[in-house]
Amino acid sequence: MMFTFRVAPSLKLTKALFQTLSKKHYTFKTPVYLKPLNSKITDYMRNGLVEEAQNLFDATPHRNTVTWNAMIRGYFQNGQLNQAMLLYNRMPDRDIYSYNTVISGLMQCGEVSNARDVFDCMPLRDVVTWNSMISGFVCNGLMDEAFWIFDRMPLKDVVSCNLMITGLLKRGDLDLAEELFKEMGARNVVSWTLMMSGLLSAGRIVDAREIFESMPVNVRDVQAWNTMITGYIDNGYLEIAEVLFHKMPERDWISWNGIITGLVNVQRLSDAMRLFWEMPQKCPRTWNLILMELVRNGLVKEAHAVLVKNPFADVVSITNTIIGYFHLGEVRTAVELFESAPIQDITLWNVTIFGLGENDRGEDGLKLFMRMREISFPVDEFTFTSVLTIGSILPSLNLGEQTHAQSIKMGFDFFNAVCNAMVTMYARCGNMDSSLMVFSSMSGHDLISWNSIIGGFAHHGDGEKALHMFNQMRLTVIKPNQITFIGVLSACSHAGLVEEGKYYFYIMKYKYFLQPMSEHYTCIVDLLGRFGHIDEAMRFLDQMRDDGIEASTSVWGALLGACRIHSNVNVGEIAGEKVLELEPWNSGVYMILAEMFTESGRKKDAEKIWVRMKEIGVKKQPGCSWIELNNSGHVFLSGDGSHPEFYDVCSILELLLIEMEIEMLKPNTSSCQDILAICR
Repeated sequence: MMFTFRVAPSLKLTKALFQTLSKKHYTFKTPVYLKPLNSKITDYMRNGLVEEAQNLFDATPHRNTVTWNAMIRGYFQNGQLNQAMLLYNRMPDRDIYSYNTVISGLMQCGEVSNARDVFDCMPLRDVVTWNSMISGFVCNGLMDEAFWIFDRMPLKDVVSCNLMITGLLKRGDLDLAEELFKEMGARNVVSWTLMMSGLLSAGRIVDAREIFESMPVNVRDVQAWNTMITGYIDNGYLEIAEVLFHKMPERDWISWNGIITGLVNVQRLSDAMRLFWEMPQKCPRTWNLILMELVRNGLVKEAHAVLVKNPFADVVSITNTIIGYFHLGEVRTAVELFESAPIQDITLWNVTIFGLGENDRGEDGLKLFMRMREISFPVDEFTFTSVLTIGSILPSLNLGEQTHAQSIKMGFDFFNAVCNAMVTMYARCGNMDSSLMVFSSMSGHDLISWNSIIGGFAHHGDGEKALHMFNQMRLTVIKPNQITFIGVLSACSHAGLVEEGKYYFYIMKYKYFLQPMSEHYTCIVDLLGRFGHIDEAMRFLDQMRDDGIEASTSVWGALLGACRIHSNVNVGEIAGEKVLELEPWNSGVYMILAEMFTESGRKKDAEKIWVRMKEIGVKKQPGCSWIELNNSGHVFLSGDGSHPEFYDVCSILELLLIEMEIEMLKPNTSSCQDILAICR
């Protein structure tokens, strides 16, 4: 494709030409008394004070074209298209700047056809007019229209060509952009930098370097150097980028930040820190980037040591270090750092509350939240999300309901994150009616919302409702992910939907192209094994190995549980030994194996299990459960009769067992054996 150029004359010559051709369409001089007014309107509009600018404009009896132009441009700057066009239509006189302003504003608002109408009715056009049209077409992705304008331009300048190159690169036409670049009569630093950037993005590093070296020395500015250095880093040539960095005649903040970021990304943290100290103007953002990378690599104590000595430490640095300590499980140090922080913002409080909850210190997290409220420290939606998450971990329905009430009172119940936490909290606390009520009242659902409600129904054994919610989700634009299918498969397992479980497993894999994880195989093995399909469950374990996934303790544990129900000692022994290989201190597995051996008549093997358990010092952990009744918690340990109402509880349990036995002895109860087996 050939590009024909007629280069635009100098600005002075252009101005003289327009003065000669049409004085009535160009305004060159502004009366002295109007200059302060026009400047004031421009300043108001630039700072978003549209009403003040409008009042000043309305109160001024004497205006010139510059005054009208300032108002129109200001309306466009503040997104008020209709006001801009109303004022444009009221203008008593227009100059070429008026037309150019409106064309540019309309194009920025996507009003391409209206901009074209203004262009067509202009009595006179300059190179800025044509460039505004090209820029608008390029920004709106209309490259064919941009070419049409570009080809018909009477005069083209370097800006015209740069705009076309930008559009071509955006569309991916690198070869055509390169052709236009080569045929340009004059180039500026933008032309060179654009072409270099396009080539670097395409991985053509050698060609980009050739253009860089071809740039006139007086044109090659710091931006050109930065573009080349960034390109080398993005393409994996950090060492060459370093050489180029040290050759730079001058560097700005972008130069230093770019090379330090590159070093951090390849884990060269000591070199990054050395350069940071050499940096003439230290930037907290760059420092926090280095600190965060130290934390991500588990070097939290090292990051803390540097933090203490660093004069650039801020609340972001402290927050990142606290997050690191929580990830390591060093809760005490994290809390101490929080307490000693000279500045505490809301993010720091939220991170600490959430970290305490994640590290089984939920009560301490709640105390911190109450302290936050006592000192009237502002809270946000993330605060309530953290507190509700703690309520779902404990789980405490009373706490969750109080937090729910507070979130409504403070207006945070409209945030999706808060509502999702409520759905999860109510589900984990056993109140699925409230969970569904919150879900139904939400203005919109995201993936987490659907996963929470599906997982809640699955957790409570209501497989039909869980699958109904999943099918409702499939009618929306939200696509399920791997967590969604954990809930779906778990629901099938709890409801005994064997064929449905296999069906959903396969559509996850072959329709949604989601790679099954260990948790999915655990659900399927549990589903098949629970209903006696032990051989098929073993085949799924083979498939799991074919998928390159190592069977976890949960998978083998599910198979062991199934073998216990259906007295399959041979497979149960294999599953039990696999679990003990991974978790030799799991007392429950020893107990199950010993029980299975005893019931099958293999008393010597059962005794070996007891001896083995004793030799390595494994002790049976007592079973524990607790309930919340009348805002009071009640804890029960296996074999512990110290609860004040212990005998009353035992009496109620005896009555429940008698009622179950009566129901199972009724004539039409066909699944007595299954029920008894599951209840053992």
